[in-house]
Amino acid sequence: MAEQPLLQDEADQRAVLRRAAPYLRPHRGRLAVALGVGLADSAALVAVAPLIGLAADSLDDGDRGGLGLAVALLVALAAAQLVLARVGELLLIKGGEQVVRTLREQAVENLATAPLRFLETHRSGELLRRATGEVAALAAFVRLHLRNMVASAATLVFTLVMLAGYSWLLLLVQLAVFLPLTLLVTRWFQRDAGAAFGGKAGAEATVAATFSETLTAREALQTSRGLTGWTGRFERENTHAVGAARRAVRVENRIDLVSLIEGAALVVLLLAGGWLVDRDSVSLGTVVVFVVAGRNLFDSFAEISQLVGEVQTARTGLARLLDLLAATRPQGAPTQAPAGLPARGDLRCVDVEYAYRADGRTLHGISLDFPEGSRTGVVGETGSGKTTLSKLLCGLYRPDGGAVTFAGTDLADLPEAELRRRIVLVPQEVRMVSGTIADNLALVQGGPDRARIGRTVDQLGLRGWMEDLPGGLDAEVGQRGGNLSAGERQILGLVRAVLADPAVLVLDEATADIDPVTAARLEHALDELRADCTLVVIAHRPATIARMPRVVRLDGGRLLVDEPAGGGPDGGTMTGPKSAG
Repeated sequence: MAEQPLLQDEADQRAVLRRAAPYLRPHRGRLAVALGVGLADSAALVAVAPLIGLAADSLDDGDRGGLGLAVALLVALAAAQLVLARVGELLLIKGGEQVVRTLREQAVENLATAPLRFLETHRSGELLRRATGEVAALAAFVRLHLRNMVASAATLVFTLVMLAGYSWLLLLVQLAVFLPLTLLVTRWFQRDAGAAFGGKAGAEATVAATFSETLTAREALQTSRGLTGWTGRFERENTHAVGAARRAVRVENRIDLVSLIEGAALVVLLLAGGWLVDRDSVSLGTVVVFVVAGRNLFDSFAEISQLVGEVQTARTGLARLLDLLAATRPQGAPTQAPAGLPARGDLRCVDVEYAYRADGRTLHGISLDFPEGSRTGVVGETGSGKTTLSKLLCGLYRPDGGAVTFAGTDLADLPEAELRRRIVLVPQEVRMVSGTIADNLALVQGGPDRARIGRTVDQLGLRGWMEDLPGGLDAEVGQRGGNLSAGERQILGLVRAVLADPAVLVLDEATADIDPVTAARLEHALDELRADCTLVVIAHRPATIARMPRVVRLDGGRLLVDEPAGGGPDGGTMTGPKSAG
């Protein structure tokens, strides 16, 4: 069984910035400028304290000239800081949002090309939460908190350097009271923050996933009277999410103790400063500088402390998003098609094996040839491996053993775009997007215009059916195609597939759950396909299978028999055993 990457509820938060570096690198110029302006803003703020100290000393000495100079410099500095703060904030927000945009686009691109087995392994609500919710939380952090975080950190460092230049003794007294207790509280917070905030994010994602499944399975839950049990499950998960949120709040509240430590440090500073002034060890202006700058020092610590929770939330979200990006990153995906790869060719599977679980195989050594232009029906009981085979033939799954090739090239060696151009699957449940029928039929590479859509509809003999729809091509399909019947969606899925002009068209139970009239219309449309289009039809409906010149039967994941139903050279040949092994 092929290993599938699994997302962790509590994603690894170690070295988050290093892992995010590839997404930061394209924006490093903008971020560097924003950081430079932010540092200049913080330096201007820190410079206020020395100027106030100069004014205090000038006033104490009766130096009016020095006092006037200090006041003039303070006014100029205030104006400069106002400009720097505004410009720095705008630049940092723009740079941060560019990074968030890059992450969002990469997440969408990765999920769009992620292996089908990965998408099937994870709940859609969980993937949606990571690709949208975590990105939205990061964007909110960038807009509301990133600038304050950078400014507070820079102000803290500049203030410490400046105070050390005035009086290392007073700085040591201040830090001796403030720093150990603050670090102790911070360490207490960090010890449980990762688990608390990670658990909160994971619990919220679980609730979102269950709610998403509730909307999808609403009809089944109501008709089977399973809504009560499902609601109980939702309530249990919601209770767990509330408990996880409360735990995160309790951990975050530990940071409030920093305010008490700040008050104690200020009292000690005033006592020590008064004693040193009395001994003529420092000037009055120096004590004023420490009181004013101490305010910056404490405010920076307090700001950082208040933002620790926001930072941890953003860090957790970034870690979960990076986990998603890493799990969905294309692994050595080919970028160019092999030289000489034809537009049409034979499809072949050789000794193909596949397993969903380690304790059993779904397919056992299947070997089949589908020559160019052949028509083949695949039949078998439910669970015999028909749908799995269809996904392997389309390259949506990769075999655990053996190979599937097109024109002699392993599907694993084809770029995604080239593979989808040549092999198209029409699943049993055709998905529609909101909009008109024309909008849905245009979801093909190259965006076919209405004229081409019309020609394809005529080619398949569906002009009368299309004109009978209210609005024709402009008919609204509704949310998830709710305005159309299952059969109508299947027909549109076939039209959309034919518009892609594939070399191989695979239909998985296309006529299984539709009325006989619509099924017959779809079967007639299949008869009108281009002669060089290879057709593989998985079906239970006898009338559908009867149209196929060749029928392949599966039983328990093994090739039971390969029999020509209608004869003819386009029936194809079998290269594997004709009976169960």
